[in-house]
Amino acid sequence: MTDIAVFGGKPIFDKPLNWFDIWPPVTQNGEKALLDLYRSRQWSAFFPHERVFAEQFARHHQSKHGVFMANGTVTLQCALKALDVGPGDEVIVPALTWCATATAVHYLGATPVFVDIDAESLCLDPALVEAAITPRTRAIIPVHLYGAMADMPALLAIARRHDLRIVEDCAHMHGGLLDGRSAGSMGDVGSFSFQHSKTMASAEGGICITNDDAIAERIFRLSHIGYGPNQQQGAATEAPPPGMVCYPFRATAFQALILQDQLTTLNDRLVRYGQAVEYLEERLSRTTAVRFQKRAANTDRQGYFGWAMIFDHPDYRAISMPRIKEALVAEGVTVLPTWGPVYDYILFNLPRELYRIPAPCDVAHGVSPRMLWLIHPYLGLAAEEIEKIAEAIERVCGQIHRLVG
Repeated sequence: MTDIAVFGGKPIFDKPLNWFDIWPPVTQNGEKALLDLYRSRQWSAFFPHERVFAEQFARHHQSKHGVFMANGTVTLQCALKALDVGPGDEVIVPALTWCATATAVHYLGATPVFVDIDAESLCLDPALVEAAITPRTRAIIPVHLYGAMADMPALLAIARRHDLRIVEDCAHMHGGLLDGRSAGSMGDVGSFSFQHSKTMASAEGGICITNDDAIAERIFRLSHIGYGPNQQQGAATEAPPPGMVCYPFRATAFQALILQDQLTTLNDRLVRYGQAVEYLEERLSRTTAVRFQKRAANTDRQGYFGWAMIFDHPDYRAISMPRIKEALVAEGVTVLPTWGPVYDYILFNLPRELYRIPAPCDVAHGVSPRMLWLIHPYLGLAAEEIEKIAEAIERVCGQIHRLVG
């Protein structure tokens, strides 16, 4: 039996995978457009590029309005504020997510309430949401995570019963379609991130989409220092509503141009990602005991920020996840651990009295330490590279008993 690389064998990949080498995409069209923009000096302040991209992205995601902003945290903050979330309110968020989902709630003086995830989708568990609702609950933030979408039909039904608002956190779900409806278009507002690692990336950036005219205007004013959607820089014709505190959260035309270029190829990339995942999961289900994040049966087009593997089978339980990660990385497959329950994550530093956990989040605590994931640019590699990824995982799992200790 050939040794795995961590024990001195030859790695599957001669050069370790490094997503910074291939992402974000760089094109000749994009390069020329950015140079032309640079020379035009029309870099920001509501120039056409920002408006055009916001409209295109919203239309792509079945929404009437898009409000382009500086990042995917302030999009959550403005969405919640536009829905009148504030001090004294509670907002339900999943236990497994990035810090911003909860800190955006805190920025408004409201309380994040952490609810456990579903063991298969790894998204917010609707069966546990209703028990967490109190008279102070104002909204729910489902997070479409890694490579699966939250159960929106169930969560929308709960929201209707309790007169709650829904902000979809779609930072991982550009282009996703669930039962014919776009990610971000099902709740009151959809919030997307364009941070450097995302499926559409412009270093930083974010957007809110909505089909509600009044909400769209509020979000625009909140994020654009009070200007209305049709007002020109330096020529405001009416003030924002009394008491509305507005922010300078605008993005730039540079980001808009980069993202316009990527939007044209988004669906094709998602098809490639889906084909890679289908191949990996079909093959590895036959040759390993790895478990995979489950997508809803009514998913028409899956967005992918990452592809998640869960090593919770009894055959793997004795092996520490850092050791499994080390073995895969030695083969050249760069995998990442998850953040764990967000309230335990090193960068989440809210004092305990500023958030609520109404019931133990046992699934999040059980799954998170046993999970590794592959970031999306690798899913777009050529078929022979995808085959090597499968071979590396098979190789490590085939000798996993040797990794004890």
